[in-house]
Amino acid sequence: MSKGYMAFALLHFFQFVLAVTVCGLYGVELNRAAKAGKYADGKWVYAEVVGGLSALTAILLVIPYFLRFALAWVWNLILFILWIALFGLFASMYLNENPEGNDDIQRMKNALWVVLVNAIMWLITSIAGFIYWWRHRDRVSRFTGRARV
Repeated sequence: MSKGYMAFALLHFFQFVLAVTVCGLYGVELNRAAKAGKYADGKWVYAEVVGGLSALTAILLVIPYFLRFALAWVWNLILFILWIALFGLFASMYLNENPEGNDDIQRMKNALWVVLVNAIMWLITSIAGFIYWWRHRDRVSRFTGRARV
């Protein structure tokens, strides 16, 4: 396997770990609401959906075929936008909040930085995927060298 593939695989592994971490951190709030018999707030559902989509995407992108898919970098860019929106949503709620010993607020503040790191990682993946696609867009077939792949 090439160094580039290994670098992408390592990046996707960390994206998977952070996405699952976000699902766990925000899932606590959904679980608490379910136990209290309250409705699930859309903010936390959105966080779970973004985390789930990112975890699934990270798993799929470790498979070599998916890395070569022409528009994989576009999906990575969409995930970056979703993560930034998630960061903005929760930053407006918790960034300037003083936890004052409240573990729930501190957990949300910590989750906020995990979200930001994950967003940056999806941006890096998108840019790297675009560069890979740009460099390999004019490839020809291995067998005859005539057909464009």
